[in-house]
Amino acid sequence: MNFKTPGTVTSIAPGALLSLTPEAANKPVGPHIPKILVADDNVVVLKTVAIKLKSVGYEVRTAMDGSTAISCVRRERPDLIILDIDFQPDVARAGAIAWDGFLILDWLRRIDEVRETPIIFITSMESPKFRERAMSSGAVAFFQKPIDQDEMLSVIRHTIGDPPEQSPRESMGF
Repeated sequence: MNFKTPGTVTSIAPGALLSLTPEAANKPVGPHIPKILVADDNVVVLKTVAIKLKSVGYEVRTAMDGSTAISCVRRERPDLIILDIDFQPDVARAGAIAWDGFLILDWLRRIDEVRETPIIFITSMESPKFRERAMSSGAVAFFQKPIDQDEMLSVIRHTIGDPPEQSPRESMGF
């Protein structure tokens, strides 16, 4: 029996068992589409960045607070995280944790599966100390709001690569 994938032919002996681990069975077929989490409590920034990233083919998840960001990272395991520095306290949740981007980063670095995930910090605060702290904490980039989206897209492409090419039909959601 022959199975053909682009550029290869694999022969499997008759009667051989083909076993897939649960992880392999659940992986999507086709090219990997890089997944990005955008975490910001400003809905305008959140939607603007998400729309830009989706328009060029990235898969995007969003979070408007720290606990949602942590949960999303654990569940989705994004390839890159765009993280605001300043968040409002999570008053709707028990404990009202005063999250900020640096606290979120500290939590993420404790999760083995996402410890090495690249982080881009964004903020509306002007202090150079935030840039220095972000870069010394291991961020791949730091952007002051309003964000130069073309420059940020260039950093993202350099960091995790381009999304696979989509047909015009796929990019329109069909």
